[in-house]
Amino acid sequence: MAIDKNAKKKERHILALSGGKDSAALAVYMRDKHPELDMEYVFTDSGCELPETYEYLDRIRAVLNIDITVVKSERDWDSYWSLWKTKLTQHGHYTYLPSPKQRWCTEVLKLIPYETWLLDNYPNTIIHSYVGLRADEKRDRSGFTAMKGNVIQHHPFVEDGLVLEDIERLLIDSGLGFPAYYKWRTRSGCYFCFYQTKREWLGLYENHPDLYKKAMSYETIIPEKGIKYTWIEDMSLKELLALRQSIIKEHLTGDGSEKTPNKLSTVLADII
Repeated sequence: MAIDKNAKKKERHILALSGGKDSAALAVYMRDKHPELDMEYVFTDSGCELPETYEYLDRIRAVLNIDITVVKSERDWDSYWSLWKTKLTQHGHYTYLPSPKQRWCTEVLKLIPYETWLLDNYPNTIIHSYVGLRADEKRDRSGFTAMKGNVIQHHPFVEDGLVLEDIERLLIDSGLGFPAYYKWRTRSGCYFCFYQTKREWLGLYENHPDLYKKAMSYETIIPEKGIKYTWIEDMSLKELLALRQSIIKEHLTGDGSEKTPNKLSTVLADII
């Protein structure tokens, strides 16, 4: 990771925290490997995060003894959902929900607020952005590469060959640990994240029934008009609850215990 310390332009080093394990582990890694960098930490709050996310951010602050700048959109989710994104049908306008193909929630609640914050606070500044992409991941996290060339991305884990097992060890050895939601969910994000599996949606119901019911309230189903805007492509959250027992049964192992949602849950079972 080459950093020109003699550059004439102002430079800032920013690590955006997501509330998940990878960005938290990167904060630990950069603190230990590059203590000479004046790192700034930022969290873009959608206003729809899980309670466990906010708890984990507080833990990061305490364990790493750092300040975290919180950035938020000027308008909240409800404002965007009810007024900004609508779909015209033959029966009129109906607000439609975000989906993997239409991630407008990420755009308006995460990307735009963060980019606006960067441009407002650091004009004419070279931004070194540190991203927690692991060497064993295939996902693209290219992020803010379009900001007029002012953003230089760094992927320390990729450059140094760190994989999932290394990230787990960093978090355990540092005393930071993992976000509690990993016991029933595989990723950070809003409580209504459309990337959740059906079992993870049920995990939301079991751990935060109030948030599950709130997510239900955003679905629009009008059978007589052929209108069905739901978080899950093939069913509503109400329909999912009716299938709860059968879905749980599908996730049972041979000894009657439930399969963990991901490999990390096995680690969590031993330390939480």
